[in-house]
Amino acid sequence: MAESLSIIIPAYNEAPRIGPSLEEVIRFANDAAGEVEIIVVDDGSVDGTAEVVRVTRARMGPHRPRVELVQHERNRGKGVAVRTGFNQAAGDIVLFSDADLSTPMSEAPRLLQPIAQDQCDIAVGSRGLDPSLIEVCQDGLRRRAGQFFNRIVRWMTPLDLRDTQCGFKAFRRLAAMPVFGLQRIDGFAFDVELLYVATKLGLRVLEVPVRWSHARQHSKVSILRDGARMGGDLCRIRLNDWRCRYRPSPRPANDRQAVPRAPR
Repeated sequence: MAESLSIIIPAYNEAPRIGPSLEEVIRFANDAAGEVEIIVVDDGSVDGTAEVVRVTRARMGPHRPRVELVQHERNRGKGVAVRTGFNQAAGDIVLFSDADLSTPMSEAPRLLQPIAQDQCDIAVGSRGLDPSLIEVCQDGLRRRAGQFFNRIVRWMTPLDLRDTQCGFKAFRRLAAMPVFGLQRIDGFAFDVELLYVATKLGLRVLEVPVRWSHARQHSKVSILRDGARMGGDLCRIRLNDWRCRYRPSPRPANDRQAVPRAPR
């Protein structure tokens, strides 16, 4: 029996492109072997993103997979949006994708299969393993900034990954529950924190090359502003670890049930 899948799409002011992206995700879900749910987390958008999701969901008809829309009252950060989606998810495997689908959904099996075959607990889409899969490159400044950030990550953490920031990752849900429970970073460096905590807890992380195209006109990352914040977040991760904040709370010996699903 095929495992069930939850697909999380964090979205902030994505009205111009969330419709086509959601349609592509729905088509992928309709072709999937197992049960699929799609969770769009609107992170306090002010441009009508939620309404576009509702219209697209209705237009796709009654035979589409279940599409959930969760809304934050204000913008809280990508890390919070992904955590919200994960806490709502019920699938055996949870995949999150950026709303621009820089990595197309056709690449999802590259992440899902290793988890389904018990080769890993977390599969990380990577732009750094096979440059030939990069179809539209970032400009030189952004590319060099990303490479510099990756060097800093590898210097400050034990993560031996070529790319921690690609917005295309999949998790064995039950294995990753303690990781998301310990997540504290709300912004763009939340990926590093998740992977850092996962390795500390002994989860198996596999980096997988994927196709990727840079959405030049839609990038929300400011090299100076967000780069400085991400550097500060790396320091926070190390400080949190030093303060023992990444130690999971012990569970009672008779507690064998999964964490209950959040109400819808």
